[in-house]
Amino acid sequence: MKSVVSRLLAVALVLLPVSTAPAFADEPAAPPVATEWRNPSNSVHIRIDKCDGKLCGTVTWASAKAQADARRGGTTNLVGTRLFRDLEPAGASKWHGKVFVPDIRKTFSGTLSFADSETMIGKGCVLFGIICKSQTWKRVR
Repeated sequence: MKSVVSRLLAVALVLLPVSTAPAFADEPAAPPVATEWRNPSNSVHIRIDKCDGKLCGTVTWASAKAQADARRGGTTNLVGTRLFRDLEPAGASKWHGKVFVPDIRKTFSGTLSFADSETMIGKGCVLFGIICKSQTWKRVR
């Protein structure tokens, strides 16, 4: 009898983390506030911060080419521009809001998600999420 109870207790302890995981899966992780990120070509750096109670990403540095491309698209000052705006929690390590593309001066629905502490994925979509483009950003140390 004692070994049956011990086995049941062991099984319950092993399954406990599995059974409680779904309850916490949708809770957002703490956002990486005050961190710097670079785009794949290392031509733009942004800083993730809280802006008006939500998450945002503001350009802190841009290459001369990126600044020229933005100016051609109608964005006069790329540095200081918020590329990610009004981001609110949308699940574990994911935030939903708006993505601004300075080269074409358009804002789209988008998300930021964090694959790990060094990798951020920015995604913008049009046509009710039918057409999307994503970009993987790396943390600047």
